[in-house]
Amino acid sequence: MVTSTDRLVSLHEWLGMVDGSLTTLATIHYNLFLGSLLRLDPHRTVDLTPFTRLRRCGTVLITELGYGNNAAELETTAVHQPGTDTFVLHTPSAGAQKFMPNTGPAGGSKSGLVAARLIVRGQDCGVFLFLVPLRDERGPLPGIRIRPLSQTPGSAVDHAITSFDQVVLDRSALLAGDHADLTAEGAFRSAIGSRRRRFLRSIQRVTTGKLCLAAAALGGARAGLTVAVRYAHRRHTFAPASRTGVPVFAYRCHQTRLLGAAARAYAATFLLREVTRRAGTGREDPASAEAEVLVAAAKGWITWQARDIVLECRERCGAQGLLSANRIVDLITPIESTITAEGDNLVIWTKAAADMLTGRGYSPPAAPAAPAGPLTGRAALLDLLVRHELSCLRYARGRISLPSDSPLDRWNQAVNPALDLVDAYATRCAAQAFLAAADRVADEDTRRLLEQVFRLFVLQRLAPHAGPLLADGHLTAEAVRDLAPAVDRAGAELAPHALALVEAFAIPDDLLQAPIATDGYAAAYDDPAGPWQP
Repeated sequence: MVTSTDRLVSLHEWLGMVDGSLTTLATIHYNLFLGSLLRLDPHRTVDLTPFTRLRRCGTVLITELGYGNNAAELETTAVHQPGTDTFVLHTPSAGAQKFMPNTGPAGGSKSGLVAARLIVRGQDCGVFLFLVPLRDERGPLPGIRIRPLSQTPGSAVDHAITSFDQVVLDRSALLAGDHADLTAEGAFRSAIGSRRRRFLRSIQRVTTGKLCLAAAALGGARAGLTVAVRYAHRRHTFAPASRTGVPVFAYRCHQTRLLGAAARAYAATFLLREVTRRAGTGREDPASAEAEVLVAAAKGWITWQARDIVLECRERCGAQGLLSANRIVDLITPIESTITAEGDNLVIWTKAAADMLTGRGYSPPAAPAAPAGPLTGRAALLDLLVRHELSCLRYARGRISLPSDSPLDRWNQAVNPALDLVDAYATRCAAQAFLAAADRVADEDTRRLLEQVFRLFVLQRLAPHAGPLLADGHLTAEAVRDLAPAVDRAGAELAPHALALVEAFAIPDDLLQAPIATDGYAAAYDDPAGPWQP
């Protein structure tokens, strides 16, 4: 499973709707720890049995208190001792303490991959990963200090601050992979000249981790949608000239919000499938510039969409959405964690934006040849997304070309428009993946329904950008005025299929475990052993 990207991503999709803490521990142990070990120990010198059988848990220690997203500059050192052919691992300052790894007592014996600056013969060779036993059943091992952090609401992970005081490691602790070597004579060699590139090569599993976390967030979002849509059909409210009332879903304001969220979930799912397929089949080298931009854009877009979806579902369920028994509120913190982990979304998007502006890993789509048509056909809707992306690209390039007093000022003039470009790129990629998935469906009725969902997705994504599209001549004034009514019409067409759309997520009731998603949930309040009881 560790070496199969699609299976690992699928695991996280299911874990994301079950338990956020378990998701965090699984992604650290299986993807970051075991995945990195398999990649960086090509000769299989490390016995993996204790980790595959979970007799020892694996964790990863990269981030330091003083170094977050610029981890290539971290301070922890591993100094080679030629006389004994060992390394001395040391934390030289308070800012170099490892921040937030799960090194606490939960889970028993643990080992970690520690990112440290390799020093050989006084030369800084860059940051590498070292396999370090951290604790056994009695506690932290000698020279290792572990202090628990304050609790993260909604998470049971034992995050901690970890530091090292002259810890001696065997030569085998260095995981240099196939891109570097320390000879028997104590000479360092590497085919990669850049220390930063050596570090990025060592932590390459972070790229797969971005897909795993996006999958976990999306799994949680789909679970929240299933609960909210089912409940909207069961909860009744008043209706004009009605004595019996109607389900709250009968109101268009409720419909368009939940159906719009469902449309985004479908688009995010198809985007995740496409990016995972490309990463898993070798179409994209995980270390390539194209993969970096695509995965970063997808990770940020999917996890942000997942958070918005779950928040919408929480609101649509009213006070019931605040009860842990109904699951939705407990999905929020784990999704928030995915937004920060494996690269904070804003930071990785900023890096992707800079790459896209300079043409690194990004080729702009071809401009549509024909004028934009009516907002009914799928081709016309996709063309408008392309036009919006190209408009974002032109504007961001124009901003970065303006006179400035310093390189930072120059970048600050362009960064927000460049982030809009990343969003437009991710949206267009999601739309293309959506249509490709619909085209693979053999059943005509199902394909037609998916195209209706696609239309709602694109209309809602285009609405905030109607002004620039109008100004650039891509939309007529009449089309802009019709955008909101078109969203309503799309919602009305999809409303009868809302339950079918969430049932297609195929989440079993015994996994969902949300009382308001079932019939007769009100009677459960009288059950002394029911889920509502404290």
